[in-house]
Amino acid sequence: MSTSSTPPPTSPQSTPPTPPTPSRTALGRPAWSEVVRVGDLLRKETVGGILLVLAAVLAIAWANSPWAGSYVALRETEVGYEPWHLRLSLGAWAADGLLAVFFFMVGLELKREVMIGSLRRLDRAVVPVAAAAGGVLVPALIYAAVNARSPELLVGWAIPTATDIAFAVAVLAIIGSALPPALRIFLLTLAVVDDLIAILIIALVYSSHLEPVMLLWGLLPLAVFALLARRQRLLFRYRALPAWLLLLPVGAVFWALVHASGIHATIAGVVLGLVVPARVRADRGEPDGPDAHGLAELLEHRIRPLSAAVAVPVFAFFSAGVDVGGLDGLLTALGSTVTIGIVLGLVVGKIVGITGTTWLVTSLTRSSLDPSLRWVDLVGVSALAGIGFTVSLLVAELSFGVGTEPGDHAKVGIFVASLLAAALGSAVLASRNATYRRLAAADAVDADQDGVPDVYETDEHTQHG
Repeated sequence: MSTSSTPPPTSPQSTPPTPPTPSRTALGRPAWSEVVRVGDLLRKETVGGILLVLAAVLAIAWANSPWAGSYVALRETEVGYEPWHLRLSLGAWAADGLLAVFFFMVGLELKREVMIGSLRRLDRAVVPVAAAAGGVLVPALIYAAVNARSPELLVGWAIPTATDIAFAVAVLAIIGSALPPALRIFLLTLAVVDDLIAILIIALVYSSHLEPVMLLWGLLPLAVFALLARRQRLLFRYRALPAWLLLLPVGAVFWALVHASGIHATIAGVVLGLVVPARVRADRGEPDGPDAHGLAELLEHRIRPLSAAVAVPVFAFFSAGVDVGGLDGLLTALGSTVTIGIVLGLVVGKIVGITGTTWLVTSLTRSSLDPSLRWVDLVGVSALAGIGFTVSLLVAELSFGVGTEPGDHAKVGIFVASLLAAALGSAVLASRNATYRRLAAADAVDADQDGVPDVYETDEHTQHG
């Protein structure tokens, strides 16, 4: 009796099918906790964006009125003490001092995104990081190409690279209430990374006459600040003594030493934000549980109103006051290659750089957009990224100085580009918002009535929520 060499038939269950190659969703649905945080942020930044616009309009109107001399006199009024180079005009105090509060918020937000936010996972971070880089490179190249025949104007190449997070988020909050949370988080992440790049540009390009001794002395208060921030057990135990009351004077000393060292003082705000811990550590005696928050989030909650409602609008008031010189002066400014380069860089360069880089990365890697999103959504967000108000005004002053003709032309270009970018982005996203509003009802179902929509209660999102 011969034995057949043919193997017995195998049941379909015995050989599992080969799983498909996973695709990393670059703009997938975020955790519900992230959705709640972003919604709260949008509401706060809306007020700040409105105040920013009102302050800028007031400054422009005053600077072009018969009382323009009083505006200039107010901006140039000097206060402070000469030691440590702290005898500054009110305009310089706004740019170096108040704007450091804004950059402190940027540092906190960046630390949180890297540690526990959308940048903590490489597969989700690669697209917005690459998109931000493309949104910086392409506008800079466009500006440089427009001003190639005027080498003295090339110093302004960094002006169209920035995104004003407060202004852009305010526009998005007003016209995009039904847009997918993933799209909003993409804009926030993009803006934070964009701000980081701008910070590096300011630190490396616009710092001069460095004083290494002052910078070394600055390490001492920075170390004390970091130690106090990380000893959260001490800060939480004595609640009668708020954390900011301990950290503020130490941070102010560090800011003053950085300012005296020749590095732009806004960098001090970023560094201080980055050393604040974002995680809650129960093993160090810190409060734990669903209501516990890291010190970065607590400080962000306390300081954001100060940044959005005071620091940024006051800076815009002192920086945006440009005397355009009537209709003839406005036409001259609009014909300047500085203005043209900035407008093209912010309006066209941001769309091409961000959308093009995102397409390139998703084409060459396994990353992909969320199935609910369309490329036109990304075009709308890229257009909003062309609102380069606050940081662009700062870079314009660092590039050309205050009151110079190229500097005034640059500010006109920033105003025009920001208005065009806001209008274009609003037009695209408003139509998309209407479409997504019709689809929002299905995602809002909460069958178990626990306050979290059922669509967010999958294993993937609850474990990170």
